[in-house]
Amino acid sequence: MDVRKIKTAPGLEFDCSLAGSPDGAPVLLLHGFGVSRHFWDRQVPALADAGYFAIAPNQRGYSPGARPDPKDLDAYHIDRLVGDALDIVAAAGQGSRRFHLVGHDWGGSLSWIIAARYPERLRSLSMLSRPHPASFLRALALPDGEQKRRSGHHKAFLEPDAVPKLLANNCEWLRSRHMRQGMPEAATDAHMSVLGNEAALEAALAWYRSSGPRQPLGPIKVPTLYIWGDADDTVGRVAAEGTGEFIEAPYYFEVLAGVGHYAADQVPDKVNALLLAHLRRHAG
Repeated sequence: MDVRKIKTAPGLEFDCSLAGSPDGAPVLLLHGFGVSRHFWDRQVPALADAGYFAIAPNQRGYSPGARPDPKDLDAYHIDRLVGDALDIVAAAGQGSRRFHLVGHDWGGSLSWIIAARYPERLRSLSMLSRPHPASFLRALALPDGEQKRRSGHHKAFLEPDAVPKLLANNCEWLRSRHMRQGMPEAATDAHMSVLGNEAALEAALAWYRSSGPRQPLGPIKVPTLYIWGDADDTVGRVAAEGTGEFIEAPYYFEVLAGVGHYAADQVPDKVNALLLAHLRRHAG
């Protein structure tokens, strides 16, 4: 696995993990909040060994060379983040080739949007944790308040003192959450090497602070794999199980018993097996 800086058309430079022959079918893997490109450290080489060309970037704000001023919230608008993903594939030498897309958490949110807006660009979609936005919003509105409680940290991330709190005691809040959700300590250390500083965290929280009302997504017409751990503290069963109602393509829902929010770090071999099977089914 190589680490390269990839410059995109807008003049941004992303730190990316790359592996495999550029002639192989491209696979773009997008991480979420609280982690980094290292989230995919076990998937990238497995994909390369299977003949794919894997690309896992530190996304906007996580890469020092792709970190606009986080006070400029327009620079972190969802449309710019979506554009980054397509630009990274092109700048990695893949041009406008169709690719497999894999997303987790915030990277999953981007992936749902890409699949809805640009289905012709994708061979397949694979999702970890993040349910379809319509299923998530429906669960959020239920009177039992379960999903609202699970998503309560989103509001805390909007507070002016969020970054000092996250940095306190060697990023204790993030480290504790990672541990509770089954992430190995070495994986947490790798993520904190990217995210555990003021500049990176301010930029990462700009993703939350810039997100306003979004256009509803239509049904997904790309073959979709959705992997959900039933111990995920951010996504409840109702939102997860409802996702299939919004897929108008081959759909595979896999529940990992006892697995938390960070499945790729917690049970990488299980994730690899499911992911590779899905990609093989939809190689065209």
